[in-house]
Amino acid sequence: MKTNRRNMLGGSAAVIGASMLPKVAFAAGGIGSKRLVFVLQRGAADGLGIIAPVGDPSYAGLRGMLAEDYADAPLIGGLFALHPALERSAAMFASGEMMAVHAVASTYRDRSHFDGQNVLESGGTRPYERKDGWLNRLVGMLPDAQASGIAIAQSIPLALQGSHKAGSYAPSRLPIAADDYMRRVGQLYMGDERLHMLWEESLATRAMAEGMEGSGNMRQAADVGALAARMLASEDGARIAMIETNGWDTHNRQRQRLGRELRNLDTLIDALRTGMGDLWADTLVIVATEFGRTASINGTNGTDHGTGSATLLYGGSLGGGKVLGDWPGLRQSDLYQARDLKPTSAMEDVIASTSASHFTLDPELVRETLFPGR
Repeated sequence: MKTNRRNMLGGSAAVIGASMLPKVAFAAGGIGSKRLVFVLQRGAADGLGIIAPVGDPSYAGLRGMLAEDYADAPLIGGLFALHPALERSAAMFASGEMMAVHAVASTYRDRSHFDGQNVLESGGTRPYERKDGWLNRLVGMLPDAQASGIAIAQSIPLALQGSHKAGSYAPSRLPIAADDYMRRVGQLYMGDERLHMLWEESLATRAMAEGMEGSGNMRQAADVGALAARMLASEDGARIAMIETNGWDTHNRQRQRLGRELRNLDTLIDALRTGMGDLWADTLVIVATEFGRTASINGTNGTDHGTGSATLLYGGSLGGGKVLGDWPGLRQSDLYQARDLKPTSAMEDVIASTSASHFTLDPELVRETLFPGR
């Protein structure tokens, strides 16, 4: 399918590093109204299953039974098909609120989950090179009065760790403490300026989350998306959020497992979109994973650790409805190390370029700040 390698590309000028990816269009609202959500797919999500290149002559032979799910799926640009579990995402794609960048990978080229996630979250050029994360550095590029980040998690993930203001929130399953008790606990911190400030911030976060039906059940994707929206939509809430998702390591029974995780992701994004209301027009969602999976199905009807994958983008004013990238093909000679989808776009460039466009920041400064040393 070499002749179709650039059929996905629009006519705009390329801005994502050296790759041939056109500029992404966003709403022209001020930086103060903009929100960004980073959804991390831990476990190496299969980009070849999420955005399946069914028009590539080699795909069906490599994927076997996994290719059957796309038998009735409509084609995108004559080459791709969205996984059928992404029902709401398909509607957003059709309305321009979703797009994808295919054949993407970070600078990491081995296949360790821990090392790959560390490189993706830290923005370093090698594992454990940095102690802070690119998302925290992005928080530092926003106006001081609005610069804060929140992780919907038990603790702050590496991507959001650093010197700039960030926190985490995961509803407790314990009974809600009485207000009088909370006031008395707060009095213990009155004499310490630092601890008192942290206590007040935690109370503010708790107040924003209270009253949301079902928020205690973090296993439900809809609740997570709605909670993130509540945190972001508040006038004094965070401007940047991170959500971790798991279950993407589909070594076996991929057909069932990938479908389940994609339905959860689809539900999460839809709940976030609904919860943001009018602010959805000023929201960018980046969905990314540490690396992709093998081009061929394995003996247990799954796929193994690979390299290239797909990055998904969502937003109310995204100008989407496209699959971007330079498609490398799936012939044996086209594969990376004769087994993986060959990456043709750098994930760091995708993140930096879309973040710069979204917040109307200098692209080179964003790239240098988020991913130094590249």
